[in-house]
Amino acid sequence: MPGGWVYILTDRPNGTLYVGVTSDLARRTWEHREGAVDGFTKRYGLKRLVYAEPHEDIRAAIQREKTLKHWPRAWKVRLILEANPGWADLYNLLM
Repeated sequence: MPGGWVYILTDRPNGTLYVGVTSDLARRTWEHREGAVDGFTKRYGLKRLVYAEPHEDIRAAIQREKTLKHWPRAWKVRLILEANPGWADLYNLLM
């Protein structure tokens, strides 16, 4: 099985959060940024990639995504702040 990524998008620091999973982080983030797929991120304008976590196995990434989605918001914010204290958009690092 190929690897995967768990990622978090937002619209601004401390804004609305979206937790997702993908096997191709650059492609999926681009799709969110371009509004290529209807859904939660397009509706709320979530385009800033603020957290990304690699996994060697996509199944592990899927399980981690499910776990993070059940976390309280404060835990997700703390996770972001530990890895990205300035809430910088990490998208350009993918290119």
